[in-house]
Amino acid sequence: FFFFRDLVRSCELVSRSPLALPVVTLHRKTSQRSKMAVPLNGQWQCQCPPHKRCCKIQPSMLACDLADLASEAKSVLAAGADELHLDVMDGHFVPNMSFAHPVVASLRKHVPDAYLDCHMMVSRPSQWVEAVAGSTKGAGARYTFHLEAMEEDELDVAAVVKLIRDHGMQVGVAIKPGTAVEALSAVVALVDMVLVMTVEPGFGGQKFMPNCMPKVLALRSEYPDLDIQVDGGLGPSTIDAAAAAGANLIVAGSSVFKPGVDRSEPIELMRRSVLKLGQGLSEEEIDRKAKKKRR
Repeated sequence: FFFFRDLVRSCELVSRSPLALPVVTLHRKTSQRSKMAVPLNGQWQCQCPPHKRCCKIQPSMLACDLADLASEAKSVLAAGADELHLDVMDGHFVPNMSFAHPVVASLRKHVPDAYLDCHMMVSRPSQWVEAVAGSTKGAGARYTFHLEAMEEDELDVAAVVKLIRDHGMQVGVAIKPGTAVEALSAVVALVDMVLVMTVEPGFGGQKFMPNCMPKVLALRSEYPDLDIQVDGGLGPSTIDAAAAAGANLIVAGSSVFKPGVDRSEPIELMRRSVLKLGQGLSEEEIDRKAKKKRR
């Protein structure tokens, strides 16, 4: 708890101060020194220690032409996307509604080999586990529930996690921008992935919230082997902040599905940012990885 609190406060102080020192360090119990903030593109950014978590770009299908969902999904996969991000909303947990599990099941028929990353913005996460598991059978899926939604669920977090795993899916937990990272301290060990929302959930096309990056940095510094996802306002102009903080799973909607844009370009740019700023690879090493991936 105290590590999370002190790390977030330190990074927030640096980001607010125009007279901040170039590098702020935090001494951990392991006596390692972690860079807190560095100048990046003329602004102060949280900077994580290099990590080795695989970078995955996950286009948010809510931003595509929903009348042509299957073709849009195939298009971004062909452009280099690693997974498909599906926003499921119930109109209660968030003030909006999107597609539900019948639409997901229909999409699965057209992309049987795609990994489906299901972001469940619903009030009772346990209620929809069985239905989503049935609709995503195939190449694999993740069920990400909101920590804030557990107040209305009859099960506790551990029971929901077990239910998801028993249905053959990976487990993610999400927090809203207003939820403190300390709330995750007893949950991280139970899940496969943590989603730090960088906009308020429920609507696409919102502006990226850089003040959420200290949460990402805190998680990456404490859990170097954790998959950390960011969702909201991600694109070529904002990816560097998220990559430097330590996010390795990047959800992007409007920036990928923007009309007239070659979808492979933002996907590749965001991937390179994570490899460079998150994993600490050189341009030459990134080029070699790209060539190997194309083979």
